[in-house]
Amino acid sequence: MNTKDIRALDAAELSAKLVEFRKELFNLRFQHATAQLENTQRIPAVKKVIARILTVQRQRELGA
Repeated sequence: MNTKDIRALDAAELSAKLVEFRKELFNLRFQHATAQLENTQRIPAVKKVIARILTVQRQRELGA
């Protein structure tokens, strides 16, 4: 999910996506800890999406 897609979402959808990606990150970390994760590059990708969502939320909060 790129920044353009994130900016197109409204506040409620953005919050829902944030919860969804945080759950996915939790599951990925759990799979990694139990040696069941095949694609380890998904963890940093999900972290970046979470950071993008938080950045867009903060920008909207500040009115930028």
